[in-house]
Amino acid sequence: MSDHVQEDANAPSVQDTAGMVLNAIQHPVIMVDENGHVCFANWEAESFFAASATHLSRHKLDSFIPFGSPLLELIDQVRERKAPVNEYRVDLSSPRLGGDKLVDLYVAPVAGIPENVVVVFQERSMADKIDRQLTHRAAARSVTGLASMLAHEIKNPLSGIRGAAQLLEMSASDEDRALTRLIRDETDRIVSLVDRMEIFSDERPVDREPVNIHSVLDHVKAIAKAGFARDIRFVELYDPSLPPVYANRDQLVQVFLNLVKNAAEAVAEVADAEVVLTTAYRPGIKLSVAGTREKISLPLEFCVQDNGPGVPSDLLPHLFDPFITTKTNGSGLGLALVAKIVGGHGGIVECDSQSRKTTFRILMPASRDARPVEPLPPPGAVALEQKD
Repeated sequence: MSDHVQEDANAPSVQDTAGMVLNAIQHPVIMVDENGHVCFANWEAESFFAASATHLSRHKLDSFIPFGSPLLELIDQVRERKAPVNEYRVDLSSPRLGGDKLVDLYVAPVAGIPENVVVVFQERSMADKIDRQLTHRAAARSVTGLASMLAHEIKNPLSGIRGAAQLLEMSASDEDRALTRLIRDETDRIVSLVDRMEIFSDERPVDREPVNIHSVLDHVKAIAKAGFARDIRFVELYDPSLPPVYANRDQLVQVFLNLVKNAAEAVAEVADAEVVLTTAYRPGIKLSVAGTREKISLPLEFCVQDNGPGVPSDLLPHLFDPFITTKTNGSGLGLALVAKIVGGHGGIVECDSQSRKTTFRILMPASRDARPVEPLPPPGAVALEQKD
């Protein structure tokens, strides 16, 4: 009998159990009391508002959301009607929350606690970004055709121009020799650009196998620390229980090396330069193929985050398009190639950026019975299904 009492005493309370359940939900959840204070926030809500639950509880909700937000009207409406309300595509973007906070809201009264309401936020940004990602892949395919044409129509005449410049250099004066070197150097630069673009036209199937993403990230980090990122602090936030991803290891190294190099360049002038590598399991994101019952799940999330100045807001929607770059001498093909490789593996890649926090996020399917993962269908052929 005493053992039974002891077991009951050690069991978690109903309140503790409720808290654990809410913390397990992959969406921000808060409870607002009769005075407008945030009296409860789950872990996702702390991340969403970039504040601890304790800090949130000391302030009213209107301190954390944009002035005049329709969320406040929804809360008043729920209190008055004593019934839940849904609202879609509510913009909560602000300097505090970030510039891309489009959410669906579920607001409901709390039974037994008068005037208290619970608010569930479901971010719309991922759905919208997947649509943009399919557009990016269409742009990459257009570069594929361009690259094939350039290889035949440009490289051959360029080799003739370079050879002529070399011949002229042999008999030119010192002053003219500088001009012939300029012709030769610029010709080499164009050939190098065409060579990089030829990667897009390579549609040969690649060898894939179950790959441990953490071994890939460790390899990329070792390369970075030995060279371009030797003075940068790396933080690793890994989920050790992740299943393998069915991929080509060399191509994954290429993807993350590109992203880490971009992050290192972004924090080059930052005193406390830091690059954060994260892995996580995020169930709920699925792509359904139009006209079939097939659904592609993308539960594996890999992120490269830096504390640099951020990407200009006008450039962000086009970041993965070819020839888009913020670098003075950049070609604008690096991120387009990242999007092509990730898309070819059946995944998506997107960027969230604000000052001191830029995150490149990759969502990919897990390896299943070591079977190949089919690439995503072309734009217009898929519809997004995001499970609640």
